[in-house]
Amino acid sequence: MTNRQSAPRFNTVEQKPRWWTKGILSFGKHEAQRSVCTIGGLILLSVYLMAACAPAKRSGNQYLLFSQSVKGNQTIDTEELEALIPRRPNKRLLQLPFTPGLWIYQGFSGKYDPEQRRKELEALTVRFEQESQVVGGDSKALKKLNRRFNREARRDQKYIEKGNWVMRNFGEPPVYFVQADAQADSAKMRLFLRKKGFRSATVRYTVDTLADSRVRVNYIVSEGIPSILRSISYDIPDKRIDSLVGYSLSAALIKANDRLDEDKVFAESVRIEELLRNSGYYSFSRQYIIPFGNDTIQNVSGDKSSQPVDLTMQILNPPGKSAHPVYYVGDVQMTLARDPKVAVDTVRRNGIRYFLEPGMYSTRLLDTKISLRPGALYRLKDYADTQRQLFLLNQFRFANVNFTDTTGRRLRTVITATPLDKYDITTELGATVLYYGQGFPGPYANAALRVRNLFGGLETFEVAARFGLEAQLGFAVNKVLYSQEFGLTTSLIFPQILFPGKTRFLFNELNPRTQLSLGYTITDRPDYTRRNLRGTMTYLWQRTQTQQFNASIVDVNYLQAGIQQTDIGAQFQKSLDSLTNEGSTIGNSFRNAFFSSISFGYTYNTNILGQNKRANFFRTTLESGGTTLNLLKTSAVESLSQSSGLNLYKYLRTNVDYRHYLPISSRALLAFRVNAGVVFGYGSNLTAPYEKRFFAGGSNSVRAWLPRRLGLGASYPRSFTLSDGTTLPVFANGQNGEFDYRFEQPGDVLVEGSAELRARLFHFGADINGAVFVDAGNVWLLRDPGNNPNAVFRPGTFYQQLAVGTGVGLRLDFSFFVIRFDFAVKAYDPSRRYVDATTKQLVDERFILNRFSFKTPFSGTNPVNVVFGIGYPF
Repeated sequence: MTNRQSAPRFNTVEQKPRWWTKGILSFGKHEAQRSVCTIGGLILLSVYLMAACAPAKRSGNQYLLFSQSVKGNQTIDTEELEALIPRRPNKRLLQLPFTPGLWIYQGFSGKYDPEQRRKELEALTVRFEQESQVVGGDSKALKKLNRRFNREARRDQKYIEKGNWVMRNFGEPPVYFVQADAQADSAKMRLFLRKKGFRSATVRYTVDTLADSRVRVNYIVSEGIPSILRSISYDIPDKRIDSLVGYSLSAALIKANDRLDEDKVFAESVRIEELLRNSGYYSFSRQYIIPFGNDTIQNVSGDKSSQPVDLTMQILNPPGKSAHPVYYVGDVQMTLARDPKVAVDTVRRNGIRYFLEPGMYSTRLLDTKISLRPGALYRLKDYADTQRQLFLLNQFRFANVNFTDTTGRRLRTVITATPLDKYDITTELGATVLYYGQGFPGPYANAALRVRNLFGGLETFEVAARFGLEAQLGFAVNKVLYSQEFGLTTSLIFPQILFPGKTRFLFNELNPRTQLSLGYTITDRPDYTRRNLRGTMTYLWQRTQTQQFNASIVDVNYLQAGIQQTDIGAQFQKSLDSLTNEGSTIGNSFRNAFFSSISFGYTYNTNILGQNKRANFFRTTLESGGTTLNLLKTSAVESLSQSSGLNLYKYLRTNVDYRHYLPISSRALLAFRVNAGVVFGYGSNLTAPYEKRFFAGGSNSVRAWLPRRLGLGASYPRSFTLSDGTTLPVFANGQNGEFDYRFEQPGDVLVEGSAELRARLFHFGADINGAVFVDAGNVWLLRDPGNNPNAVFRPGTFYQQLAVGTGVGLRLDFSFFVIRFDFAVKAYDPSRRYVDATTKQLVDERFILNRFSFKTPFSGTNPVNVVFGIGYPF
């Protein structure tokens, strides 16, 4: 039924068989999918029955808003027009007439009585006023009374405005169709289209009635013929400004023959304003810029015709003046004081006066952070850069830049900064959980000490310690082992590039930093130990807030590795020997080693946590290890390795990580990730350090597999012999056919990707968010070990060996951190195509999703892998 201006008339839609009921009947014809489709059919049937049996309640002639759409637009994006509609229909599940939030709200509203609670609030207010008079001048009692009243009053007011506890936290109030709102939304769309150049556009709406007192609203858009900018001219009486604008026209945001768009006209005004304020025009604002079309000096939206528009951008002079004034930077002073009782020194450097405590800060370094220089032409960019550079030092609680005097067109500049506390200590306690049939908690503790301005040169010194007792899968025994880890890292961060000569000053505007780090890590497990001493020197700088660079010119590691003298250690050594005999290089990772590298990294990130906006993340790293060993002959390197007993590595490594975030509604988004990397070892050991190789599986990878256990390629587990003479078959547990996932699988090539739908479900102390995801990936070797060709990366067929997992997730978002639970099962396992050791027959069970059972979700061939994590996976 169509209606534009009069009250909507509603027609009852004939009840016909729904498409999903037909689907249930057809599912029964496919015997191979009987179990899965039966469950799906029952779920859909339940949803349908619930929708049919739980009609929405309505008040009077109010009708629920079931859906709304925008149609007919050809040029303007539908999302832009939908954003003008403030109301959203009640959330539905799978686009079916199933609104659980609304039903919960209405189901628990039976005893909801706001009028009664309003009377109670009035009585509470009267009682409070009486008790306030009784306590009189007793400030302590009055404060306690106020606190109690405010708490109870807020609770009552929340009940009155938003309903009872269940309605507020789990329910969703009904959204009704209101004709006046639809008319207002149509008017907003017409105005928006006219501002976009479609000045003859029309928008009408139609209302269709559905079953159960619901309506669908369709907004029908007719854009019409757009207005085109036939010509663009600039009317600027100020000759200097006319010259500046003329030279910048190549960067103009509006061009002749473009469609007239008021947003772009406004953006062009902002561009000109920024251009002039970066050219000495401190007092200039875009209010002096007047755009008008044809012969009428008015906002261009005033012309409603669709004829070509001759646009003129006029820049007026200040009243009574023939030109805009140009300003220069005058005196510049910076005041830094921690204790107002301590006398301050006055230090002058490069024309800037510093007022600070004796020996407090290095004025030489502060000078590199101040872009506003006495006598220089005023530039808005210099003002912004000065504030940004001082803030990024992480030395000041705040840093303000003010212009206190403009006499003689000289801006007297006063910079005031209050230092942060010199010492800062942070601690953290928590627990990690390994799920492998049951939960294994592992406590950890982190502590960090930060010392600011250690030597008076704006440096930051940090000491961080971590101790954790973590549950990990045994490498050579089929049980969970506890690993003790201790790490101590010290860092000294300088606010400049430490480099001889004047090169270091080239980075002054890029927030340069040099980080020197020294760390020692101990890993103590029942089967092996690893101790790593690492020293690094890294340069970091930012081109913009979204672009970061880092160059590590020194990264030196000394590794001590050993096998524990225990039964478990003996089994572990036996397993390493067996793998080495099969061509694996994993045994080299448990020898003492020395390796160094240089690397370069670039990160581009527009994603801001907590904001549901379209964003991208891109990070790439290039690393060359053992480069200095190339200066020596191969025989000399081998001789050095043998005499020192150390593995010496030479390798090249690169990694690319790309993520895209696409909002699909105000409460949901799609997140995508592609991660790939290659490491090539070209030393005598033909491999790279264990820490530099790639792994797949785990909470931030393919979540259906245990951490670092996915791979290699399409290879399957091999039998091996333990120290007690026991030979393990292809399957670790022959009774239920589970594969043996005890071994970590280091690879040379990594390819993985994920797609995840995230949506906010409800608020209950925190935002409770849900997710549905699909992960795919694997790792491979670059070289054939001789007896395992399925583990080698081959460009033409690698995509056939991508393992696939899928699942659902639950996230508790407390804004300052996120607790994540993911429940994943394997969908496609490329390793499950093998020759059975007993029957000698080829077995192909790569599609394994149908082996999952809701009856026994945590056991069997395809159990649920439960992942606990902090933060989002990507």
